[in-house]
Amino acid sequence: MKPRGGTSKGASIELDEQTSEAWSAISQPDLKPVDRDRRAILAMAGAYRASFDFLETVGFTQPYEPKQPYQSWGTEYVYVVTNEPRFISLQHILVMRVELENGNMSEPMVVKHWRQDWQYQDRSLHTYQGHQSWSKQIRKRSEVRGQWTQAVYQVDDSPRYEGLGQWIHLPNYSSWQSNETWRPLPRREFSVRQDYDVLIGKNRHIITPSGWVHEEENLKVVLDENAKIDQVLARETGFNRYERIVNFDFSAGDTYWNKTQLFWADVAEAWSRIYKLNDNFSIKKKHEGKTLIGKMFGYTSGINEVYDQAAGKAFIQSTLNDFVIRSAK
Repeated sequence: MKPRGGTSKGASIELDEQTSEAWSAISQPDLKPVDRDRRAILAMAGAYRASFDFLETVGFTQPYEPKQPYQSWGTEYVYVVTNEPRFISLQHILVMRVELENGNMSEPMVVKHWRQDWQYQDRSLHTYQGHQSWSKQIRKRSEVRGQWTQAVYQVDDSPRYEGLGQWIHLPNYSSWQSNETWRPLPRREFSVRQDYDVLIGKNRHIITPSGWVHEEENLKVVLDENAKIDQVLARETGFNRYERIVNFDFSAGDTYWNKTQLFWADVAEAWSRIYKLNDNFSIKKKHEGKTLIGKMFGYTSGINEVYDQAAGKAFIQSTLNDFVIRSAK
């Protein structure tokens, strides 16, 4: 079937034909295991052409009619937000130029994309429970020894999913695979269908000489009103490829991130307080007709060169109070 997804034509790009120095650094001898892991995670930073492909492979209902595959791509920069010995945060920013009807290229369109936080031997995970609810899960020290959690956040910095896994390093191969996680529907799905409630699957990150890939193995699952599995609709395979590029102008992304990163740091800090104080919480899809992403992005559009942190924190707290339904310890 013809894929759905991106339809515009982007600016020409130049792939980096050199072997990534970050990839080569992973295999240097005499590294401690945790330091080799850190180099693999940090190797995901940089300038990329990112492509996204998803295909339903097996159906479990009768009759079953496969849905259209999904395919899109974009130019994306992955910034290192935090680089600490046991914690690394990476922020994805899309910078897109599309071909106009007259053949000219548009001005750059900047979109804050997803964030991934990596923590070593993290015992406290926030796992998705279905129906816009998350729950704290505490692991034993023996269960997390030598492993990293990867927490993935929506574009508005609200939680998406969190998985636990161990990096595997061979002479020219490094990969990390999560345990099975529950995830809310991504935008590519909830924007076009409402026939299932949750993705259940595993994630695998593989570092390559030219970038990295993100593989997904998902089940599309219907839940009952108590968030119990009612039925499985289909199995889906996802393959997201990040290829290093050179000579692409990401300055518009740099400008956006320099202007807004303190605001987004305050958002992340506010969410950290929610995680700390609440074992369970849920997030409203809308409040007074507005979405959380609309509120957050609307505020950042008004940030000038100087960010008023006091006003920003007050806005963040008020907004999260409107959207987050807490269950205190």
